[in-house]
Amino acid sequence: MATQFEAIVEIDRPIDDVFAYLADGENDRDFSPRVQKIEKTPAGPTVVGTTFRSTVKDAGMTTQREFAITELVAPTRVRWQEKSKNIVAAADGGYDLEATGNGGTRVRIYNVLEGHGIGKLLVGFAAKAARKDAPAFGLRIKKAVEAAVPAA
Repeated sequence: MATQFEAIVEIDRPIDDVFAYLADGENDRDFSPRVQKIEKTPAGPTVVGTTFRSTVKDAGMTTQREFAITELVAPTRVRWQEKSKNIVAAADGGYDLEATGNGGTRVRIYNVLEGHGIGKLLVGFAAKAARKDAPAFGLRIKKAVEAAVPAA
């Protein structure tokens, strides 16, 4: 069984800058305390097929994750799929970006979680925790982008 969580946040930065920041998955460590280490392959700009490998700590367990960019439409859409088969994994995820009238950007992030093995029993609990944290996650993204991208 797969289940989804999402967050929507408004960021006080132009859409092109927000897209560039979020498309570089190495920036995930700036707003996701679970990410201990992350590397991009190949080096250079993010394109469809770029892979991000990370070490993540969730619920006291350290796991290795691998995500591939499956769609990239500047400056409005980023999609990824988790290639690793951890107990609970993000089968599909992404960012949808929309310019706001005040020069900012509305960002929707979502992940569709699925369980593997025993994770099929745990995915509901993981999704509940992710949904509970979603508003705070959105605010962490907002703070990270606004700290990294100078105001216009």
